[in-house]
Amino acid sequence: MSVDPAQLRELAADIAREAGALARQRRAAGVSLAATKTNLADIVTEADREVEDLIRTRLAAERPGDGFLGEESGAAVSTTGVTWVVDPIDGTVNYAYGMPTYNVSIAAVQGGTDPGGWQALAAAVHAPALGELFEASRGGGSWLAGEKLAVTTETPAGALLATGFGYDPATHDGDLATVREVMPLARDLRRMGAAALDLAYVAAGRLDGYFERGLKPWDFAAGSLLVQEAGGMVSWLDAASARPMTVAAGPALHARLLSVLSDEK
Repeated sequence: MSVDPAQLRELAADIAREAGALARQRRAAGVSLAATKTNLADIVTEADREVEDLIRTRLAAERPGDGFLGEESGAAVSTTGVTWVVDPIDGTVNYAYGMPTYNVSIAAVQGGTDPGGWQALAAAVHAPALGELFEASRGGGSWLAGEKLAVTTETPAGALLATGFGYDPATHDGDLATVREVMPLARDLRRMGAAALDLAYVAAGRLDGYFERGLKPWDFAAGSLLVQEAGGMVSWLDAASARPMTVAAGPALHARLLSVLSDEK
């Protein structure tokens, strides 16, 4: 089966719209808690599972043989070379609390399920409660509502940065220490609670940069391509550790963030 990144982007965007509509419908009807993940703060809703089922079913019908890596339903091996990496509701806690900053994140990658060996081909990050759909394809740029996106390249007043914290209380001191190290570069800091949306905002120039430890592949697969296709850079520090650091920004700020974070004690 041929691989056209633009066609994969169109498919990802179409499915993300349908999945986002379902997520929003289920939120309006009331969220029920299905289970817990690592602890009580990291929740899974029935909506997560329904939305992922919808995405997986659509992809199986449209591109049989493609692989799948989802937050809720695990992995399926690809026979085509293409794998879809999916977070059905990124920002689940926001979603459960009725905050609009959640999204459906869908990426198509080539090269398997290991982020260290894959090449992202297409991405869609849809925030249904905000009415925004960010799209990208390899070599085709990043887009929002027909407008091509570009990362910020200058931060004369300091960088507007975003980050996130893990749900394990044992990691909070380390996360706060990282913030202290980075703040000399910052104009201010944002903490939105949805990694894919943070990355999409870097791509759109709404944030200058983003850093966070402990992201999973489905958290950054789509968002990282958005940043790269908007002219930015994404790197991972301590990639072999249990909590690697994702760093995303325009080239100049990216280098400055890496310099600070690489020296982090």
